[in-house]
Amino acid sequence: MIRFVSTALACVLGVALSLPAQTTQKQTQPDNTRTNERDRSKAHPVPTQQSGNKSDLQLTQDIRRAITQDKSLSTYARNIKIITRNGDVTLRGPVRSEQEKAAVEAKANELAGPNHVKSVLEVAPPKGKTTKTAKPTSSE
Repeated sequence: MIRFVSTALACVLGVALSLPAQTTQKQTQPDNTRTNERDRSKAHPVPTQQSGNKSDLQLTQDIRRAITQDKSLSTYARNIKIITRNGDVTLRGPVRSEQEKAAVEAKANELAGPNHVKSVLEVAPPKGKTTKTAKPTSSE
């Protein structure tokens, strides 16, 4: 009988330890509704709308090179989307600060001209926090 109780106890304990730990806190699911709605909007181009003409591709490449060579920028800033159509540049994506946003916009303005850059850059909230989607600004 003792052997049976010991075996049963070992099985119960083994099963209990193999179950994943459950937390009592319910995590909030991420809500990207605003971002998704913005990305579906025809008002703001997305990367798949990048022009294929040589001058637009070259301008995009030059802006990307200027941004990626600036090691003071975060990985977020160096990975923004740059969409060029007919010489007009749209900058999209998150950056870590207003200073980074200004630095990226300045580099694009220098290469494309101030009246040809539209910024839809957003300052990303610190991890664990959420923020409203930033309204687009134009450098006109």
